[in-house]
Amino acid sequence: MAVDASMAQMGAGAAEREDGLFGAVREQAESMIAWARSEDALAAEHHVLEERGMRDAMEMARLLAQAHLDLRALREGRRDDVIDSDGDRRVTCEDGQERGRVMIFGDVTTSRIAYRKRGKENLYPQDGELSWGPRCYSAGVERRLAEAIAVMPAERAAAQVSRMGAVTVGKRQAEETAEAYAADFGGFYAARLPEPCADDQAVLLTCDGSAFPVLPSALRPATAKAAAARAKAKEEEGWPDDPGELRKSGKRTAELAAVADIPPAPRGPGDILTALFGPARPGKEEEAPKPEPGPKAQGKTLFASVARPAADVIADAFAEAHRRDPEHKRPWIAVIDGNCHQIETVSKLAGEYGVQVTILIDLIHVTQYLWKAAGSFFYPGEPAARDWVRGQTAKILEGRHRDVRAGIRRRATAFGFRGTERAGADECARYLENKQDYLGYPGFLAEGWPVASGLIEGAARWLIKDRMEVTGARWSLDGADAVLKLRALVGCGDFDDYCDYHLRQEKLRNHDNRYRQLPASATEAPPVAA
Repeated sequence: MAVDASMAQMGAGAAEREDGLFGAVREQAESMIAWARSEDALAAEHHVLEERGMRDAMEMARLLAQAHLDLRALREGRRDDVIDSDGDRRVTCEDGQERGRVMIFGDVTTSRIAYRKRGKENLYPQDGELSWGPRCYSAGVERRLAEAIAVMPAERAAAQVSRMGAVTVGKRQAEETAEAYAADFGGFYAARLPEPCADDQAVLLTCDGSAFPVLPSALRPATAKAAAARAKAKEEEGWPDDPGELRKSGKRTAELAAVADIPPAPRGPGDILTALFGPARPGKEEEAPKPEPGPKAQGKTLFASVARPAADVIADAFAEAHRRDPEHKRPWIAVIDGNCHQIETVSKLAGEYGVQVTILIDLIHVTQYLWKAAGSFFYPGEPAARDWVRGQTAKILEGRHRDVRAGIRRRATAFGFRGTERAGADECARYLENKQDYLGYPGFLAEGWPVASGLIEGAARWLIKDRMEVTGARWSLDGADAVLKLRALVGCGDFDDYCDYHLRQEKLRNHDNRYRQLPASATEAPPVAA
């Protein structure tokens, strides 16, 4: 009976100690209620209630989290089943190992047992149960920083996250967090299960490059060498500054590639012409039929990198396309801007995967060359130039690109143009001749496939122009690569899924992979015999 009474007394004492951990939480709650009932609160305007309520709620959440962590520390018992990944049993342990953490509602401290082995890093089973990362910030803080830095400069992102929580984050910490958070980008897309897709939906591959300013250390070797040569020549010979050359010498090109599913939406040349140039008879818009809507890309996946070669980024897109259509039952198409390296890479990868990829030059890119030719035949702003470009575009959409280039050359010769007078015309004709194998617009229109690379052009504008070319920005290689990946995830609507995947990978890296067997709950582990 005496033993039973002693055990009951010990149990009551433990319960009292645990209950005491939450004393500060109760005091905070009572303080919040007391203020809400006070004369000061009753006389306050709503913004005061809002600010005071948010501040007190943050502190309440911090105290509750701290009490919970203290409870875990109190209940954590020593274990004899902790075995590291090399098979070494950890028998030496030390209580009370503290580590500060920053959660979205403030600073907390964890106290846990460290399991030691000479020459090896400590193991902390409690950290594994809580899935703490290697950095001091919690998963909530890191996620908010990664999402914010994807759309705004690091300094503003850090200020925004700090303002919305009860933390203080610096610019450097925000940049480092973003780089670490983007680490699982490749694995995330490689592990995703493909969405079911009808066999008539084409697999679209598209790619583009876009340059932005980087730090001197991030320039490619050839660009850095050219920049150094210009700087030396300027110093020795007194060359004047050329703003255009200076901008080019400080930039590095990022490669972008996208994959999407394309449900067919057949159209005719007239639909494209109306969309590009408006009705054939200006002022008669109400009489012109509305163009048929174009195909809408679905399931977009975007890849981007400034550090890796362009061919590697395009290879990522091919791997994603193969993941979606491993048996190659669906049509594969590539819409690009005519870059020779991109065409060669796509053709090479198509051979490696054993799949037929039909390549098409972006129609908008072709019309730009037609406008260059129009510059040889018409005065700037002359209305007839637009009609001429529209007519040549119509012929190209009908598959008569040979007639177009021959007609351009004949016209330039008939007018007696020479040298620079016919430079635009010759450039356009030469371009159409060099790219004649990739101008199959009639087939694309009939199949309902896109004839312009608006998907990747829009991505390049959003990824690069709107974020990477902000005034005064110069990027490091790792920082730029991380932000590109995070923006790609946000732009494709995959950010939330990626966060879940990243947290699972972090737990594997930081905890699970460090044990021979996954640690059981500390409350279930047998205590070490005295």
